[in-house]
Amino acid sequence: MNTLSAAVRRPLPQSFAETLRARFGERFSTADAVRTHHGHDESHFPDALPDAVVWPHCTAEVVEVVKACTAHRVPIVPFGVGSSLEGHILALYGGISVDFSEMNKVLAIHGDDMDAVIQPGITRKQLNAALHGSGLFFPVDPGADASLGGMASTRASGTNAVRYGTMRDNVLAMEVVLADGRVIRTGGRARKSSAGYDLTRLMIGSEGTLGLITELTVRLHPLPEAVSAAVCAFPDVDNAVRTVIQTIQLGIPVARIELLDTLTVQAINRYSKTTLRESPMLFFEFHGSPASVAEQAQTVQEIARDNGGQDFDWATRPEDRSRLWAARHDVYFASINLRPGCRGVTTDVCVPISRLADCIAGAREDIAASGFIAPIVGHVGDGNFHTVILVDPDDPDEIERAEALNRKIVARALAMDGTCTGEHGIGFGKQDFLITEHGRDAVDAMRALKLALDPDNLMNPGKIVPAE
Repeated sequence: MNTLSAAVRRPLPQSFAETLRARFGERFSTADAVRTHHGHDESHFPDALPDAVVWPHCTAEVVEVVKACTAHRVPIVPFGVGSSLEGHILALYGGISVDFSEMNKVLAIHGDDMDAVIQPGITRKQLNAALHGSGLFFPVDPGADASLGGMASTRASGTNAVRYGTMRDNVLAMEVVLADGRVIRTGGRARKSSAGYDLTRLMIGSEGTLGLITELTVRLHPLPEAVSAAVCAFPDVDNAVRTVIQTIQLGIPVARIELLDTLTVQAINRYSKTTLRESPMLFFEFHGSPASVAEQAQTVQEIARDNGGQDFDWATRPEDRSRLWAARHDVYFASINLRPGCRGVTTDVCVPISRLADCIAGAREDIAASGFIAPIVGHVGDGNFHTVILVDPDDPDEIERAEALNRKIVARALAMDGTCTGEHGIGFGKQDFLITEHGRDAVDAMRALKLALDPDNLMNPGKIVPAE
């Protein structure tokens, strides 16, 4: 990948750099440390640094940057907080990184309509802090405190998706700057519309390849009257997964249901100083009225018991729930800590719930045969699970074998009518899988959309759509 980048990237035009430096002052940088930060994400891919970084404050400034880039044919890579796992923010062809972290305002909260208008750089925690006292919250929780613009760009989801849906379900409208500097608005605040092509859904998951998101209108949800969380240990992964499948098939509106295998529990006990039983485990959370929460919890507890579940441990106090979910959200870093100095090659398959047990069992067999340390964790309530394959980033043979393991896991998921990515996106690491999953004609249709909106291929080039 480094060889490719070196072969195709051009030096930043001096006149372009001078223009943006004069316009943005300290909000434009070519410093090595700044570029390094913006050319590194949480994936295992080699760093790919932009030539410069700019921090806009409003849509008009984004338009200025985009028009300057178009005039000088400079690639544009959007940047949120850098937590992506598929190389989305890596500047494969150089160019400029547009950092949205200073576009982080809440522009409007419409409590009666349960929506908010926000800038893309605001993170989910910042938004929920701004909603404090309103009785509302934004539920999509990918674990990392990602920016909402980045979450929309990758069609993110997370632990709450089984009840509240993904970013696809929770974004009503957007403002987007196209490659030629035009600003379009997609969608609106009405809860439904049949007016023309659904450009909002087109932009969600486009990973910055079609335009730069400068504003979002997002759905809000009422804070539940009662919340209860629990953990339950199982004798093996199969029994835990059967509990998940039966819970979903009975229509129990569980808010979160997360699977951790034994190795993952060991990792978080070491990393987060928890004292969980070191066996396969499910994390649950229930939302609703006190009566409905109690009923949901009782039913799930009975299902778990029938599948060998034990030590159903409740966390009803907010501080206990926060500690429990903080440990779950730290799984990636806890896993990395199992092998100091390593990086994680993450899988992200999602399958129909009826095939979940078989898919996880097959993945476990593949991992055992590979010899890798690879914890399994997943948002199994919607059929999505991850393995974190720990590799030495300086050992090409290990990386090649880990990618081969990933391909096996993806191939099995696709054979089960699943997908290669439930929430992380394609980036440039999963482009071959995209062709396998959708077919070459469908990918050609995606390419046609890309070229129609970005004919010079300046918007996050090298991501999603493979080069012809």
